[in-house]
Amino acid sequence: MTSPRVLEPKRTADTPIRVLMITAGWPQPGQPQTTHFVKRQAEFLQRAGVQVDVFQFRGAKQFWNYLRAWIKVRPMIRSGRYDLVHAQFGQSGALALPRRLPLVVTFRGSDLLGIVGADGRYTLAGKVSQRVARFVAKRADAVVVVSEHMKAYFRTSAPVLVLPSGLDFDLFRCLPRDEARRRLGWPFDKRLVLFAGNPDQPRKRYPLAKTAVDLLNRTLPAELVVAWGVPHSDIPLYMNACDAFVFTSMQEGSPNVVKEALACDLPVVSVAIGDVAERLTGIDGCELCADERPETIAAGLERVLRRGQRVAGRIAVAHLAEEAITARLVGLYQSVRCGCSGRRRHDPGAVAPCPLRTSRGSPSSSPAATKSTTSARAWNRFSRATTRRTDWKSSSWTA
Repeated sequence: MTSPRVLEPKRTADTPIRVLMITAGWPQPGQPQTTHFVKRQAEFLQRAGVQVDVFQFRGAKQFWNYLRAWIKVRPMIRSGRYDLVHAQFGQSGALALPRRLPLVVTFRGSDLLGIVGADGRYTLAGKVSQRVARFVAKRADAVVVVSEHMKAYFRTSAPVLVLPSGLDFDLFRCLPRDEARRRLGWPFDKRLVLFAGNPDQPRKRYPLAKTAVDLLNRTLPAELVVAWGVPHSDIPLYMNACDAFVFTSMQEGSPNVVKEALACDLPVVSVAIGDVAERLTGIDGCELCADERPETIAAGLERVLRRGQRVAGRIAVAHLAEEAITARLVGLYQSVRCGCSGRRRHDPGAVAPCPLRTSRGSPSSSPAATKSTTSARAWNRFSRATTRRTDWKSSSWTA
């Protein structure tokens, strides 16, 4: 006599959504990072009632790191604890293939647009990265891009939502300039221009910003301040203490630092990249440069500094509050979970709630990684799921 089958309760629209978030970008203590927005999104999702587990791993442009992470995350995907997978960055989405759960993938910039090398050209690794991202997009149940222009870089039959990263207005708030300088121990009598980014990253084009400020100094004294390697919580102080923000990147999705500067009412002088033109539209006192010549950027900085006033940026980006962005993302989750996204529905059933926690992929933490036969099978499955004719031994991935 067989035992009676226990039916799991049917999940409804009111049942908390359970998400496994996979990301190769996660802020680490003591290390300069620009991925705080991923952690912030997970935290705000949890506040909104979504049950989020984060699987974080270090890709470091190495295929083997992705393979190890893929082996480790598969039991989590098969566990039945989640309604869907949300991959942050395109290459992270490969870890969810072949799909056992609905897949939402967020493309944020270089994962889809490519990687810029030291010579200012796109690298081979960047081209491989783009191919993987496009492959994942075709197999996702829903795609999120942070800027409208990114839609042109892939094709998919899934719904595509333009959703910039949200802003934490409690962190990025306005302070009097002199108070911010007093806290930082900076002089009160100098004009300061802020560059917030890794000066060694080619696509940020720090030399262009420096050249522009050097040209500016021929007619108006000013100093360039680099905010890199400082605690993320101090960035708002830097923005409130400076007189202008210069942005010179050659490639971006939706640069968070520009929106954060606007949230602090800091005047922005920027080249036309990503969605910056949209962000600066209608804000008096900001400058969108007509070209990328240092003379043009210097002239924009001079106009801003001679004006000597803050801008109404905070009001202009109010609709990008993290709470509002989270609500839209939760709506997307709901449509994917109920099968309304245009892909086939997959409902793993109800399970006990699980708290927000993070897991880190490592070679030694997965039993499967210690068994050669299992690794071989995993290799074959992973390769079939993510590649067609690409020679991964001679290529790299990007996080």
